[in-house]
Amino acid sequence: MRTDWLRTRQTRLLIAASLAISLVLGGAFLALDQLHSTPADAIHAPDHPATDQQSRDQAVDAAKNIVAVARLHPTSAGYLLMSCRDRDSAPYQGAVYLTFTLPADTRADTYLPGVAAQLTSDGWIEGLPPANHAFGRTLTKNTVTVIIYRHDDDPGLGVLRLYGECRNMTDHRGDATAWIDVTDQFGR
Repeated sequence: MRTDWLRTRQTRLLIAASLAISLVLGGAFLALDQLHSTPADAIHAPDHPATDQQSRDQAVDAAKNIVAVARLHPTSAGYLLMSCRDRDSAPYQGAVYLTFTLPADTRADTYLPGVAAQLTSDGWIEGLPPANHAFGRTLTKNTVTVIIYRHDDDPGLGVLRLYGECRNMTDHRGDATAWIDVTDQFGR
C-alpha cells in the first residue's frame, strides 16, 4: 500500500522530532515575549521625586499659563494625580482636564490652530495631532504635555487635557480616584 511508508520507524521519528521542535520553538517564543519590555517598563524612579503639591502646582500652573496666553474662557477644570505606569503604581503625574468656550460664531477648525500658534509663540512645541480628535493639537513645554481639541459632544466647547512630569513617587494606591474641582483657580 501507499501509506506503508508512514509506519516505518524513520518516518515516525521524523514526525516526532518535527513536533518536538515546534513545541520547543513555540515555548521559546512565549518565554521571550514575556521578557519583552512595554512602554510602562521604561518609566523609572526619578532622581528628584516631586511631592503631591509640586505635582499639582506644575499641572495647574501650566494650565493657568495656557489659559492666559491663549485667552481661553474656562467653564470647568479638574485636577487628578494619576499613575504613569498603570492604574495604581508609582510614579504619578498631575493632570488637568479643563473645558473652555469657543468664541461665538467661530469654528474649531479655525480657532484651535490659532490657539496652537499662540502657544508656540510662548515656547510650546507642537507635536503630532491627537488620535480621534479632529482639529486637535498636542504641544509640550518644560516636560508638560497638553492636548487641545473640540469637545466631542458640544461643538461650542473646547477641551484642554494637560499632563505633568512622572515624578511623584508617593504611594497613592489606596487613594480614591476622583477629580478635584479647580475651576475657581482659573477665574471666569
